[in-house]
Amino acid sequence: MTPFKRTAFALACSSALSSWAVASSADENVMVVFDGSNSMWGQIDGTAKIEIARSVMDKLLGEWANDRQVGLMAYGHRRRGDCTDIETLVEPGAGARGNILDRINNITPTGKTPLTEAVEQAAVALSYTDEPATVVLISDGLESCERDPCALAEALEKRGVDFTAHVVGFGLGGDEDTASLSCIAEKTGGEFLSARNASELETALSTVSTAVAAAAPEPEPEPVPEPELAKVTISGPDSAIIGSEFKVSWAPLLNDGDYITIVPVGTDEGVYGNYLRVAKKSEGNLRAPADFGLYELRYVDGKSKTTLGSAPIEVVDANVTVSAPETVVRGATFEASWTGAVDKGDYITIVPVGADEGTYGNYITVRDKSKNTLKAAADPGLYEVRYVLREGAKTLASTPVEVTEAQVTVAAPETVLTGQSFEVSWTNAVDKGDYVTIVPVGADEGTYGNYQTVNDKDKKNLKAPADPGMYEVRYVLREGAKTMASTPVEVALAEVTVSAPASVVTGAPFEVSYTGTVDKGDYVTIVPMGAEEGTYGNYQTVSNAAKRELKAPADPGMYEIRYVLREGAKTMASQAIEVTEPEITISGPATALAGADTRFSWTGAVANNDYINIVPMGADDGQFGTYVTVNKRSEHDIMVPGDPGMYEVRYVLREGAKTMASHAFEVTLPEVTIDAPDQIRLGDTLRVKWSGAVNKRDYINLVPIGTDDSTYVDYFSVRSQSEHDMSVPSATGLYELRYMLNANNRVITRHTVEVLPAEAALETGASLTAPENAAAGSTIDVSWTVESDSADQRITLAKAEQAIFTWISAIKIADGTSVQIQMPDASGVYELRFLDVSNQDILARQVIKVE
Repeated sequence: MTPFKRTAFALACSSALSSWAVASSADENVMVVFDGSNSMWGQIDGTAKIEIARSVMDKLLGEWANDRQVGLMAYGHRRRGDCTDIETLVEPGAGARGNILDRINNITPTGKTPLTEAVEQAAVALSYTDEPATVVLISDGLESCERDPCALAEALEKRGVDFTAHVVGFGLGGDEDTASLSCIAEKTGGEFLSARNASELETALSTVSTAVAAAAPEPEPEPVPEPELAKVTISGPDSAIIGSEFKVSWAPLLNDGDYITIVPVGTDEGVYGNYLRVAKKSEGNLRAPADFGLYELRYVDGKSKTTLGSAPIEVVDANVTVSAPETVVRGATFEASWTGAVDKGDYITIVPVGADEGTYGNYITVRDKSKNTLKAAADPGLYEVRYVLREGAKTLASTPVEVTEAQVTVAAPETVLTGQSFEVSWTNAVDKGDYVTIVPVGADEGTYGNYQTVNDKDKKNLKAPADPGMYEVRYVLREGAKTMASTPVEVALAEVTVSAPASVVTGAPFEVSYTGTVDKGDYVTIVPMGAEEGTYGNYQTVSNAAKRELKAPADPGMYEIRYVLREGAKTMASQAIEVTEPEITISGPATALAGADTRFSWTGAVANNDYINIVPMGADDGQFGTYVTVNKRSEHDIMVPGDPGMYEVRYVLREGAKTMASHAFEVTLPEVTIDAPDQIRLGDTLRVKWSGAVNKRDYINLVPIGTDDSTYVDYFSVRSQSEHDMSVPSATGLYELRYMLNANNRVITRHTVEVLPAEAALETGASLTAPENAAAGSTIDVSWTVESDSADQRITLAKAEQAIFTWISAIKIADGTSVQIQMPDASGVYELRFLDVSNQDILARQVIKVE
């Protein structure tokens, strides 16, 4: 057999038209795969897409089609909801142009869009793994059978010898459709082309036709002797039930592209039925055809399409039964049971008696069950319940069922008020998914207003419409939305009153009362006078109360209080109200220290949740700073900002964040001092003193010198104190004490402290001279120099950890510059101290070790 290149054109229906050409040789096969899915009934400029496609198909099949092997494939043209509905209508052959156009004219769009499967079948039919193959896809929408066309395109490109897919889109729905189709072309090196109307589709098909017709014929290659092919042993069961899956095995494994298929005995070489690729396996599952008879299993070489091995198998009829009640009420759920199920993908359906094979109505898949529930049709009449084989959609068993009229009644009050909840009751409910609804008298079937599903109840509450008039309450079957019973109801206008004060001040709460409440979900609201229906401002639902509290708007003017029906947002009653400007004052000091708690007072407060707010002078209305709510107070302390400058304190209305009064003041920096030793030893206690504290929440922070001002290490709040003891840091070095405002963490003053080793001598106004070591119980000489003179200066001996002004022994200095001091009998670390007792100061310290 002379090898030839095959090209498949898959016509389905995609957004902008670009020019492209399909290069092909004069003896190539061409397969047209036409979209017969239900979406082809969609219209463009008033004409169905199927009619547009039919009218321009001859632009594709030009004179070149008389000299080529051309075939036709279609999908979605026979059955609803069937993703296997793909059929070759015209086998590739010469002179097929007229036959193809006739078959396309007879296609009736019916089902789903298995475009991915169609492209794959076209590729397989063209032996894309062995020979160059091209697919041209024209689609009007997305894949609807849960396959990924982009993933398939990637797989075909990877596995194929020279596979290319070009795509034409016709009347696509949007970007998602375009992206889904364009990726097929992008991943296989093809072109993407989009047509939005009949003219663009005609141009596109003409462009393709010209490209195909213009291709130069290739010379017929010399026949090449076919090599002798290996033989394969294939094994399977002697028989299988129609539509069932069965196991088949083979040996040896030759090529991944070979496949196993089942065909009627004597079928021509190269024809295939259900199949599976051998890949790298030696066994797999195959599905039997829908028709019983004698078949054979074939192992087929993927390149030459030659059968390398075969085994006979008989496909036998299934012994299936199906049962259902003789009669069911229309729309009701009923039980169907079956025996002899073939495949869990088979299904049970209810259809009119004598319906065409492949027709289906409400259905259930059999899965692993032997019974399940179906829903009866909405129209009474003679029906049949069918057991349908998934393979070929073939009916294997059926039983007659009569669908009868339901005896449903519905009752409701003769009169209800607009927006009112009222009770509806019913008898002989058919299905818990049915519903009761209220609609205008004579409304079209399928119309619905407020509704309630019946569930397992026999009564429920409905809400009347907002507009008065004649209505009817209907009991509607969920199946087919068919009215089973109805009763008239007059909706009368409710008599509602609303009252409120003649005037209120801006932002103030006030009482609104009302009578004739319709529904607890209704609400009262305040809106500008003459506002459009449906407008609302501050509001309260009426609930079960006869009065509610509303808050006046922030802007003065004429308003109205409305009682509004929740149903339809309709105003039932209203009263005018004037909102006036309140008289508010606020006062405080002219200046305040940064970060200090400062007292401000006010008069004429409107609402407890209004607030007093401190902001920089001239700040925009609505800007927040430090604030307090007024509650029931007329004055309060507020911490002013930590940065100096001009500020204002404002009385702000909570409603609308509107400033009603303000007072300007200046924030100045405080004068704060810190007093502490300049030097201190490891392990000592650091006493810190300060003056000029601003706020008891301010704090003093001890950090290594040079640390960022926002860093915290060891700190304490000043509270109401003026001094505090701190632990000395654990490492020697330079540190800094900082007085920081709580208001904004601003450093007001600083003091440097040097931390020395534990044994270091400390001198601040005097110096000591003494040995560093001494024997226990011995007497040592101690001398000194001192810069100051006071009434009580002493040389003391103390334990190293003892408080400064406590000691083991002390000598008061009179005249001279030296004394003798006896050492303790116990060894340890001690300290000699020069104390100025009169001024409570320590002038010098020296560590001495007693051994």
